[in-house]
Amino acid sequence: MELVFIRHGFSEWNAKNLFTGWRDVNLTERGIEEAKAAGKKLLEAGYEFDIAFTSVLTRAIKTCNIVLEESNQLWIPQVKNWRLNERHYGALQGLDKKATAEQYGDEQVHIWRRSYDISPPDLDPQDPNSAHNDRRYANLPKDVVPNAENLKITLERVLPFWEDQIAPALLSGKRVLVTAHGNSLRALAKHIIGISDEEIMDFEIPTGQPLVLKLDDQLNFVEKFYL
Repeated sequence: MELVFIRHGFSEWNAKNLFTGWRDVNLTERGIEEAKAAGKKLLEAGYEFDIAFTSVLTRAIKTCNIVLEESNQLWIPQVKNWRLNERHYGALQGLDKKATAEQYGDEQVHIWRRSYDISPPDLDPQDPNSAHNDRRYANLPKDVVPNAENLKITLERVLPFWEDQIAPALLSGKRVLVTAHGNSLRALAKHIIGISDEEIMDFEIPTGQPLVLKLDDQLNFVEKFYL
């Protein structure tokens, strides 16, 4: 069976070189075109889906919608869930990446960005931009909403959704599309493929490029490729 991942298209904060995380930003025109191109690739390659999973952040939802529209599948069920959100970048969210590196040093920022198990500084839950003050997370327990995450914590957050939703869909024979974010997809890929803690630091998924994971009937990894 084949599982398709798509990282959302280029966003407004990608363009501004800002840490985004759980902050909700829109796609740029480039991002929209990337999503359209991804949908056309899927259409041309004959990929059909029975269900699509995405996060609760606008850039992923819009990418999912555009991809499905371009591949003539906008009608299929979509499941939106916070567990597929981007990694939470804590107090770095909204900061310029270059300016942050100048303040804290390239090495420290690289550790915050790429380390598997080291988190950036927490965002104060009372901050107006904290997810604790966003109504899309109002029904979640307060201790579940993060103030900062590393990739290890992101995987721990994403894994229950894989086990409860995505894996059962695949095992039931459904053809699945997951449109999410760089780090939530990296976390899923780490689990599915079996990427080591060290190797995951260099594993990157480009925006708007359909990544196909071939799995056997027990969901063991077989191979991966981009369309």
